[in-house]
Amino acid sequence: MEQERLLNGRYRLVQQHGSGGMAVIYKATDLALGRTVAVKILRPSLTNDQSFLVRFRQEARNVANLTHPNIVTVHDVGQDGNTHYIVMEFLDGQDLKKLIRSNAPLPIERALNISIQICAGVGYAHRAGLVHADVKPQNILILDSDKIKVTDFGIAQALAATNPPERQKIVWGSPHYFSPEQAQGEYPTPASDVYSIGVVIFEMLTGRLPFIGADQQALALAHIRDTPPRISELNPQVPTSLDHIIQKVLAKEPAARYRTADQLGRILIAYKEQGREETSGMPPVQVASPVVAPPANEPPQPMPITPYPAPYAPPPGGAYTTMPSPYQQGLSQFPTDANGWPAPAPDSGYYQAIPAPEVMRSPGYRSPQPQSLDVVTLLLAFVALIAMTGVVILWIFVWEAYFG
Repeated sequence: MEQERLLNGRYRLVQQHGSGGMAVIYKATDLALGRTVAVKILRPSLTNDQSFLVRFRQEARNVANLTHPNIVTVHDVGQDGNTHYIVMEFLDGQDLKKLIRSNAPLPIERALNISIQICAGVGYAHRAGLVHADVKPQNILILDSDKIKVTDFGIAQALAATNPPERQKIVWGSPHYFSPEQAQGEYPTPASDVYSIGVVIFEMLTGRLPFIGADQQALALAHIRDTPPRISELNPQVPTSLDHIIQKVLAKEPAARYRTADQLGRILIAYKEQGREETSGMPPVQVASPVVAPPANEPPQPMPITPYPAPYAPPPGGAYTTMPSPYQQGLSQFPTDANGWPAPAPDSGYYQAIPAPEVMRSPGYRSPQPQSLDVVTLLLAFVALIAMTGVVILWIFVWEAYFG
């Protein structure tokens, strides 16, 4: 019995720590290094396809090269007889699904902090040319102080790359979180991970999934055809501006979303930094204060301009909104890297500042006032007028001299 719980004479399985549709996770001891690790053993149903195993080992090696604070570290990948396994760092925490079930809807600040970390980890993999292909709360571990680690890179990606019957299994594996293109059996891309992250954010903020179906096929069709409900209608404390971001993330067409998790992460960070709408669902109660007349010599002060909700907060000096450039919107051809994935957007010119019609229509908006002309400008204009007058008089004399 003890021999059966020892893999390759090195990893002693201590107890089962979790399980999923594709693997069973054990808490184990690495006898060679004397440390506690997590060993994920693939289910036998996945190990009968040699092409999958070859792809799986390659993906596991790729993931082992990822070093990021928001990605579970992979130490080893191996085989003991018919048992195929991955050795990872052991993390004593709960997955995000359990947190959602017990605490959702999460406070907006907490949901944003978790989402930004998810984007950081998945975005790092995107830059390395890897796609997770199965982002869901069960694959996101919550540690102390809400530090998160994304796990299960590689397995879904390897399965999606094998023959169509095997690929169909992974499509039906997590139908609540798959993108529309994955539901149709297409190969996942970074934009597919972005969609799945959007579903996770939706669930954190509402306590429910955007699509509910009687079976797996109905869920897949809902992802392909149905419009997701607005988060602000399910949770009135969610600002409309944040709702718009999630609606874009859940777009049916990949080109209409943010193309990588890094891009979505930057949007969420900017949203946090620019300030948010009041999230209480009701305007704050104002305590009445006595009216104090201004001093006699003090000119009347203009009414303050009401700031527009983030992420459309105007910069100093004007009401503008950051709108995605044609690069981000997919209106121009995206360059690709050596792996064929869309290359990250350039740092310069990522946004274009343009007047926002919704800001100009808001009650508190005031159009920018032209600056007053100074004395030097008026003097230069007067000199220019005299010079032009002299030129006209000179031309008159020349005309009279030749044709008069």
